[in-house]
Amino acid sequence: MIEHTLDIATKDGATTTFIVHPERGGPFPIVLFFMDAPAIREELRDMARRIAAVGYYVMLPNLYYRRGVLEMKDLPVLEEKAARARMLDLMGSINIPKVMDDTDALLAHADRDPAASPGPAAAIGYCMSGQYAINAAARHPERIACAASIYGVLLVTDAEDSPHRVAKKAKAEFYIACAEHDTWAPLTMVQALTESLKTDGVNAEVELYSGVHHGFAFAQRGAIYNKPAAERHWERLFALFARNLS
Repeated sequence: MIEHTLDIATKDGATTTFIVHPERGGPFPIVLFFMDAPAIREELRDMARRIAAVGYYVMLPNLYYRRGVLEMKDLPVLEEKAARARMLDLMGSINIPKVMDDTDALLAHADRDPAASPGPAAAIGYCMSGQYAINAAARHPERIACAASIYGVLLVTDAEDSPHRVAKKAKAEFYIACAEHDTWAPLTMVQALTESLKTDGVNAEVELYSGVHHGFAFAQRGAIYNKPAAERHWERLFALFARNLS
């Protein structure tokens, strides 16, 4: 595997981005991997490596660069309540327009790298970034061939760029995994999303993972982690990529 970390220029500065892809057989289809709320960490880099090992050019950008934050471990240690408030503040510092500008910059960079394929690409987002993966597909309908949201939040809102509204602008196949027990993405949201996508004729599967909680795919989440569900999500992702990126 070949991996490196570099700063990719954006409209608002530069996002430190982890890039990984196989050594041989390129160029490789691009997979944009949008981080969850706890920010960049080795766990996410390992997940990027797992995707890359199957034959993809994976880009994991730092979305908190506007606030000068890369990894939470580099910040002062806070009590749990204060640490959660800090994380929520960081989440609130970004939004769909900002991340879509970042997406433009990421794709532009990849198009200058001979290791990255100029063909169909994918986007995936966990937690706060499910909305960004879906919007990326709507932003680049001719490029993003598939997108996945894994226990994504804010997928149904009143905003014009709400994922449930913009998905119909995409040409991508969507896979949306939802946890049965999720205060961040309750079942009422899942139902509303499913109905909206069906009404708009969007090529999407919304799958409810029974008995699991928000964060089930992250092995370092302790009791929340659910290995069978996590492996199922990997199976679904790799099948999605194979159908759309080969």
